[in-house]
Amino acid sequence: MNRERMYQVLLAPHVSEKTAIAGDENNQYAFKVARDATKAEIKSAVETIFDVVVTDLQVLNVKGKVKGAARGRPRKRPDWRKAYVRLQEGDEIDLAGIG
Repeated sequence: MNRERMYQVLLAPHVSEKTAIAGDENNQYAFKVARDATKAEIKSAVETIFDVVVTDLQVLNVKGKVKGAARGRPRKRPDWRKAYVRLQEGDEIDLAGIG
């Protein structure tokens, strides 16, 4: 996979209270990924960009919320995809400088 595709696959780190707890307890990180990305592409992109070893990978589709909007017409936020990546013991990703 070429370098341009890697950056198209990994869109951004997903930082929330839940992912912070998972990172501390299980050495696991969450990323917002492209909707057409496969597990193999995600694993390859994380390993190459961050120079770590991925031991486990879970991918899930997140449904967009329906929110109320002006003049009573509901709007739907877009669906997106999230990947939970577990790293080998001793490896870590510094998310402070990313995003």
